Amino acid sequence: MIFLRLIGVVLLVLGLAAALVTGVALISPESVQPFYTFALPRIESTARAPRDTSSPIAEGKPIGVIEIPRLGLSSVVLEGDESAALLFGVGHLSDTPLPWRGGNSVLAAHRDTFFRGLAGIRPKDVIRFRTGDRELEYYVRRTKIVMPTDVEVLKPTKTATLTLITCYPFTYIGPAPQRFIVIAQQVSKGEHSRADRTAREQEPAPEL
Repeated sequence: MIFLRLIGVVLLVLGLAAALVTGVALISPESVQPFYTFALPRIESTARAPRDTSSPIAEGKPIGVIEIPRLGLSSVVLEGDESAALLFGVGHLSDTPLPWRGGNSVLAAHRDTFFRGLAGIRPKDVIRFRTGDRELEYYVRRTKIVMPTDVEVLKPTKTATLTLITCYPFTYIGPAPQRFIVIAQQVSKGEHSRADRTAREQEPAPEL
């Protein structure tokens, strides 16, 4: 009898804990992001491995953090673009290269959560992708609006490219009919001076 009561208490505690975690996540997905940053991969030892389009990282695992300083945008990036990944952060499309592999790495997120700030992005904005031991820097080259069926933005590139995708228009109610695309190219640290970069980052974001 005591054993059965003990099992009942344990199950009750586990159920309450699961409900609490789920409730917090649903109320504020941003609140779980700090936990992911403790598990960012260290990729320096694998950065020189041959390039391919497959990912050795399991679905839902963190692969890095994306930051756009001028917009105040910062989010953990999770492997995969399933609903669970997009609930808790930005998703990396698994059939595109990981950012440190070069080529066209594609990230996606909802327009009303982690990518809402993209409404104010503009050419030459700085984008950073940070892992546990590395930081990659990109500059926005251009943006464009496409239909959901346009897969041109997913095609491989010869240069290290970061492509961001979210729904458009940003203020649309319901399933949005188009997609907003940001195309950024990785640059060497010496391509732009630190003074120029700092000046751009300190410029105020436009009113939305």
